[in-house]
Amino acid sequence: MESSLSSIQFTFHIPKQPKPKYPPHLSPFPISCTASRNNATTRTTYRRRTPPPKPPTNRKPTTQSPPPDANLITLCKNGSIEQTIELMSQGVPAGYDVFEIVLDSCTEIELGKKVQQLLIRSSYYGNVNLNSKLVKMYVKCNSMRDARRVFDRMRERKELTLWHLMIKGYVDNGEADAGLLLYDQMKELGLVPNGETFRLVLSACGDSVQDCLKHFKSMTQEYDLVPEVEHYLGVIDVLGKAGHVNEAMEFIEEMDCEPTVEIWESLMSYARIHGDIELEDRVGALLDPSMEALDKLPLPKGKQSLVNMLEGKNKVNEYRNTDFDKEDAYGKLKGLNGQMRDYGYVPDTRYVLHDIDQEAKEQALMYHSERLAIAYGLISTPARTTLRVIKNLRICGDCHNAIKIMSKIVGRELIVRDNKRFHHFKDGKCSCGDYW
Repeated sequence: MESSLSSIQFTFHIPKQPKPKYPPHLSPFPISCTASRNNATTRTTYRRRTPPPKPPTNRKPTTQSPPPDANLITLCKNGSIEQTIELMSQGVPAGYDVFEIVLDSCTEIELGKKVQQLLIRSSYYGNVNLNSKLVKMYVKCNSMRDARRVFDRMRERKELTLWHLMIKGYVDNGEADAGLLLYDQMKELGLVPNGETFRLVLSACGDSVQDCLKHFKSMTQEYDLVPEVEHYLGVIDVLGKAGHVNEAMEFIEEMDCEPTVEIWESLMSYARIHGDIELEDRVGALLDPSMEALDKLPLPKGKQSLVNMLEGKNKVNEYRNTDFDKEDAYGKLKGLNGQMRDYGYVPDTRYVLHDIDQEAKEQALMYHSERLAIAYGLISTPARTTLRVIKNLRICGDCHNAIKIMSKIVGRELIVRDNKRFHHFKDGKCSCGDYW
């Protein structure tokens, strides 16, 4: 029986052509195909598409050669840190002393990362001292993640001061639990803590009274260390943060040394925070003779003004609270004050010690120097930029509450460094948990 399928025959005709200049799969010449089916012939011609020409490659610009007379040490001593790092990136050889000065002077994270890459490619990469300075630089820039990476990669036995630096960095940046874990790791490696270690550990306990008292007892019982005033202050801070102000009073009465003015002031501050007016008045009565003596001592003129440093746009501005010519900052602050009241802000005039009327006290609070610094930063930096304010005195409770509300209104992170710690204000909250 004959098959029902018709036979098909294909014949390919490739025209004669000169020696090809192209690979076979990219040949530009046509290929003809003839198909025969049931005595019918169909001829089809196929052409391969020539690929488009490749765009010309862009040559990389040649790197500018560094000046032959570049003296990195001189530039470092003159404060030209960015120029020094740029020349190092261009290939100017840097000695050990140059890396030391650059790491000590670097205050920006991006520049610090460039220095780290240069250090990795240098012959000083394994140097313990330079790696310690690198950790210190990252801690100073509030980048604990980068600091921990460098710290963990250091294989050599780390000095106790470096462990202290890391624990303090965690505490100052609101990561106290990580600081306590690092302390446990330090003990596991056989390092013996000293008085400075316990000062930092007590400050890392936050409001955990149990952990605080445990570490305080281990200081005397396990390591035979004599507590100093700063250690007693650490315990009082933890008791005060937890609201145990009466227990803090008992702790002070049982101290082996005479309580200092600083200890009584700390207790009075926590009594005020937790609304124990009776204890606050009692401590105030104990402090009264000391305070009267202090009031009679004239302060040097140079120390009467409070200094604020505002960091923004990669530069630092400094001004004092006696500078009253920043009208734009005052206007910004007045507008913010109205918005803050809408968010529930009520001035706490207890922090104004002058004998003036209520309205004047509220006005005095509004123009505290850290608020002026933030207002000036808001009008002089781009939106959403993080502002960093450095204050040489302890931030008062009213300003702390006001800046929390400011951070929510302006949608920025406001970092304030007072003489106690870093305060990271963001979305209406502070990293210190309202205890400092």
